[in-house]
Amino acid sequence: MAKASDPLVVGRVIGDVIDNFTPTVKMTVTYNSNKQIFNGHELFPSAVTFKPKVEVQGADMRSFFTLVMTDPDAPGPSDPYLREHLHWIVTDIPGTTDDTFGREVVSYEMARPNIGIHRFVFLLFKQKRRQTVKAPTSRDRFNSRKFAEENELGLPVAAVFFNAQRETAARRR
Repeated sequence: MAKASDPLVVGRVIGDVIDNFTPTVKMTVTYNSNKQIFNGHELFPSAVTFKPKVEVQGADMRSFFTLVMTDPDAPGPSDPYLREHLHWIVTDIPGTTDDTFGREVVSYEMARPNIGIHRFVFLLFKQKRRQTVKAPTSRDRFNSRKFAEENELGLPVAAVFFNAQRETAARRR
């Protein structure tokens, strides 16, 4: 059972996006080769323009993983009727490697929140075997739980999220 102090619980990632799970693999997400993502930290959209490097550690190299990045707050946190908006999917990532060794089935879309503070969630799922994960038909109204169920992925093995909000022109300078 997740602790109330778990950042994924506090940030409502567990509940809004995924069910409670026990992390079994270490995943690091790094933007611009020096900005590592930690749960709940805020990043400016200008800092996440290009796709990050996602490393899978502590896993068997014969295992394969699927990475999903979603925004459960689209178009705005007070009325997230597009929940979730899909930003990225990479499948067939071998354990102990990174996303560049996988197969990108939905291209990376940068974070562009218009209203309020959005959560951008990275989920890592262990696949039963290679080349079994199908791309969804739409980025809007994506559902991580349903996607995992349809592709027989089960619960995530790792997750991390960051917050972002719209940047004013002054903040970008």
